[in-house]
Amino acid sequence: MKPIEFTDANFKSEVLESAVPVLVDFWAVWCGPCKMVAPVVEEIAAEFDGKLKVGKIDVDQNPETSMQFGIRSIPTIMIFRGGKVVEQIIGAVPKKNLLEKLSAHVAA
Repeated sequence: MKPIEFTDANFKSEVLESAVPVLVDFWAVWCGPCKMVAPVVEEIAAEFDGKLKVGKIDVDQNPETSMQFGIRSIPTIMIFRGGKVVEQIIGAVPKKNLLEKLSAHVAA
């Protein structure tokens, strides 16, 4: 399962109205640390298939959503549950750290 491409247009339906928790990776093409996080996000998408929706949103292509959530530095990973942000991780962090944050919101 590959991460979904979120946009300003589909963010509300895909993320805020999702029945399952959603991990959103705010990123940009030119961002080095974002490239380091990308494989981890893909692994999590595969490992949590069916329990967690995983996707990425390009901050340059989707400024509305980025502004709405106050994204100032990337990568920023947010976990949404019931339409609300329940976790926020800024910067490139090891997979272990992401899994620890996720475990509180996703049934293993």
